[in-house]
Amino acid sequence: MSVQRLVPIVLLLAAVAGVAGTQPRLARIAHQVKERDDVYRFPPPAQLHVATLGWDAAAMDILWTKLLVEYGLHWSERRDFLAGPKYIDAILELEPTFAPMYHLVGTLLAYRPLQGTEDDVRLARSYLERGTAVRPSDSRLWMEYGQFLAYMAPSFLRDPAEGREWRKVGARAMGHAVELGADAERALTAADLLSHTGATREAIPYLERAYAFTEKPEMADIHEAIGQKLAQLEVTAMKDAADAAEQIIDARWHRDMPFAPRDWYSVIGPVTTPAKCAGLAWADAPDCARDWTGVVSANDPSGIFRSDEP
Repeated sequence: MSVQRLVPIVLLLAAVAGVAGTQPRLARIAHQVKERDDVYRFPPPAQLHVATLGWDAAAMDILWTKLLVEYGLHWSERRDFLAGPKYIDAILELEPTFAPMYHLVGTLLAYRPLQGTEDDVRLARSYLERGTAVRPSDSRLWMEYGQFLAYMAPSFLRDPAEGREWRKVGARAMGHAVELGADAERALTAADLLSHTGATREAIPYLERAYAFTEKPEMADIHEAIGQKLAQLEVTAMKDAADAAEQIIDARWHRDMPFAPRDWYSVIGPVTTPAKCAGLAWADAPDCARDWTGVVSANDPSGIFRSDEP
């Protein structure tokens, strides 16, 4: 056999040997990359409208289906799913008012495979707030937003005080959802949350409105339950106000005249410094109030005595 005929055969055998030698290693690398990293194959949100050639609805359906399938697959394969926000941004770029996205975004991010983080929860809240802005009359969305902040999100936050504030905002959102037509029974839940976070006075207006629009024969049971809760909260608010006033007056007594009996000091009234309180500029200063009503209102940190509170 001539050398010219042997050259192609030798090259073919070398190529086969090269493929056989490198294919298993490349296959392992490809498998590891596929298992570890997700490839997002769609254009950035800003370019989607051009890329879809006007077929926005069809592209959104594909993205929505792909998101749900990938979410489920990652759970079954026990792999992190970090591409969720890319799908969400793309879907909302194509359809900013897409209700199913807002109804599920809290779960998709907070309970993503394998573990949601505080950053995921904050991102979910931003999406939900965006939803309430573009769908302001959607009672179900407001309820989803409120329940997410009140129940789901606080467990991811490291700061307990911030968690309490989120619960308070969530309770307000749930109360607003009831005003928009959500189940009136939810008003009781919102009121309980507000009272537990120290905002008893804020819970009362929600229940008053809920009490008014449940005044129908077919809603008699919930109407009565709201009335009982409203009466309970009003009594609690009055007690809280009285306790707060006593604490403010006691603090002033210990500071100004601790040597005098408490009852005498109450009759005498608050002690002021004429030189310090002279002039209109100091008329509203906390230490310059002339009677106990002014002292209590000026020194109330809780807002119980402020007339401009909701």
